[in-house]
Amino acid sequence: MQTVTIRKKQRHKNRNNRKQTEKTKMKLENTKAQMRKGVLEYCILLVLDGEPLYASNIIQELKEAKMIVVEGTLYPLLTRLKNAGLLAYRWEESTQGPPRKYYELTDKGRKFLGELEGSWAELVDAVGKIRKNRA
Repeated sequence: MQTVTIRKKQRHKNRNNRKQTEKTKMKLENTKAQMRKGVLEYCILLVLDGEPLYASNIIQELKEAKMIVVEGTLYPLLTRLKNAGLLAYRWEESTQGPPRKYYELTDKGRKFLGELEGSWAELVDAVGKIRKNRA
């Protein structure tokens, strides 16, 4: 009788541990997603610095950098950046289907990117100091 009770308690404990591990994983994934979202606009501006790009090229570069992005996430950000005057777009004929919309930085966008780069450097430095102080 006592052995059965011990086994039940152990199963219950194992189940609770699995649930806690799942909750921790969910919190970690949520935090990582929030961190990516926080720098995504900056990364889009960086990707566009230098040459106009088609949306699928922007997505490809961001995916290669592990900044997982899908079209449903990218287009609202591009629209927001365009409405803020940081991006412009132009239509270009395509040999493979309909015309394509190419996005590029405006002068205001390049200036804004420069300011963000300074802020990013400060943020990386601050986090580095905190990490160094922990060690």
